[in-house]
Amino acid sequence: MRRPLLHRCWPELAESLPYLGLGEAPTPVRPLAGLGCRGTVWVKDESGYGHGGWGGNKVRKLEWLLPEARRRGARTVLTVGGIGTNWGLAAALYARELGLDVALGLIDHPVDEHVRAQLRRLRASGATLHFLHTRTRLVLAAPWLFARHTRGLTPPYYLPAGGSSALGTLGYVECALELAAQVADGLLPEPGWIVTAVGSGGTAAGLALGLRLAGLRTRVLGVVVNDTLRLDGATLTRLAGRSLALLRERGAEVTGGGPGASDVAVEYGWLGAGYAYPTVEGAVARTRAGAEAGLELEQTYTAKAFAALLELDTAGRFEGEPVVFLNTFGPR
Repeated sequence: MRRPLLHRCWPELAESLPYLGLGEAPTPVRPLAGLGCRGTVWVKDESGYGHGGWGGNKVRKLEWLLPEARRRGARTVLTVGGIGTNWGLAAALYARELGLDVALGLIDHPVDEHVRAQLRRLRASGATLHFLHTRTRLVLAAPWLFARHTRGLTPPYYLPAGGSSALGTLGYVECALELAAQVADGLLPEPGWIVTAVGSGGTAAGLALGLRLAGLRTRVLGVVVNDTLRLDGATLTRLAGRSLALLRERGAEVTGGGPGASDVAVEYGWLGAGYAYPTVEGAVARTRAGAEAGLELEQTYTAKAFAALLELDTAGRFEGEPVVFLNTFGPR
């Protein structure tokens, strides 16, 4: 099994922090030519990470979360998301491979053909689906969900939306360490910024922490695409701090602190009407990404983040520094 960079940097974590490799690393980096941007734009393409056609950023979080569920003796994993959740589907498929049952609490959002296809996949995944419709009803149903899926005396192992716990966030600490190694190998220059969509916060928080641990000056720009969670800069840096504390609790002798306020910037201007609502800017960016850069995006996360990158570059936000776009969309 591939040894993660976190274990190579801190060998003392190998026993206390179990890991299960579910994808091929490192994911590729390449320049995106033809966009007419002021500085060089690169992509770190996570779309192929995983196996069986189910990839993207969700898988890196599951590499740390699912082994922890097994370590705790759980027989069922409980998680939540929207009715078209890529996260919930990835959790269901990868957990099933480990012999774990999965229960999903789902809330409504706009439905298009992609969401209808996701629902068909969710129904076929073997997961138990609970349609709670609203966030309020989901919160109120939480005690019942835990009781319903307790096996004997063993409660389900809970994974928050998007896997963005202190543990799940380590998936993108790992990714940031990987990016730092690619910079060291001369595959791309040290970026001034890395741009990513922010749906639950773990990807941006993990990147910010991993970049600091690697000694890079790169800042994270998170484009918020979810209006149901608090996802401001302070929230993201606190999550990064909890992941750093977890590393220390598990035995890592980490020097220095986590990311500060200047390391993470958050933008809300590309959210549109709300989570999973398409935007005109996103549609234009999606078309440009495909036609000019050979990059496949989707409307809920990556198209909005790419639209932000293009418009902020035009406005001079990046000051001509190299920018990395993190493509978290795993094509289905």
